[in-house]
Amino acid sequence: MSEQGHEQESPGGNSGTGPGVITPDGCAVDFYALLPPGHEAEIIHKAAGQAGASILELGSGTGRVTGALVKLGHPVVAVDESPEMLAHIRAAERVRARIQDLALGRTFDVVLLASHLLNVPDAGIRQALLRTCARHVAATGSVIIQHHPPHWFDSAAASEERGGEIILRLRDISRPTADLLAATVEYQAGDRVWTQTFTAMRLDETQLKTALSEAGLVLDRYLTDDRSWFTAARRGPEI
Repeated sequence: MSEQGHEQESPGGNSGTGPGVITPDGCAVDFYALLPPGHEAEIIHKAAGQAGASILELGSGTGRVTGALVKLGHPVVAVDESPEMLAHIRAAERVRARIQDLALGRTFDVVLLASHLLNVPDAGIRQALLRTCARHVAATGSVIIQHHPPHWFDSAAASEERGGEIILRLRDISRPTADLLAATVEYQAGDRVWTQTFTAMRLDETQLKTALSEAGLVLDRYLTDDRSWFTAARRGPEI
């Protein structure tokens, strides 16, 4: 694909601009390939509860977290709809698919849904994501989810973060309704600049539990003090 800048917009309204490949949900492949491993893998590894736990990573991107999980001893199946994203992953089994369409016919100790995908405004897509988690997690396994907790929607403000050559700016914040937040994230590395515009929906704990229940899951526990990471489990039979 041409390296000239272009724009990609998804049916859900997310869009992205910048050089290189832009995925349907607005992510810039070249930018994500630059990112170093962060702290996410340690959170997931600790929550997995056992060495060598199998992990299904939904929305793996270029494998920033994937590679770190493999180094921690986990066999990982990485799922993404972008072949350009998956091309960067070497150490894990790769599956090209939309998350909501995935049906591998097998289960895993851990199913991972990161990147705040749960906050998608479309309730139908949200339920499809959660149903994918539910049908792929083992009976005694865990679904590990990252989301924007309710307080984030009140505190989010324009900001800038720098890490090495990478600059991240959150800008153009608006709140179309009490439960929606729209914004643009600008990424800069040297003279290259990308943007990703998104809309996220607030879910309070009651709404979160309802969404999980409708997919056959139950809220288990929060993993971080800010409640941005939590685990869910398959709902047992009612007595």
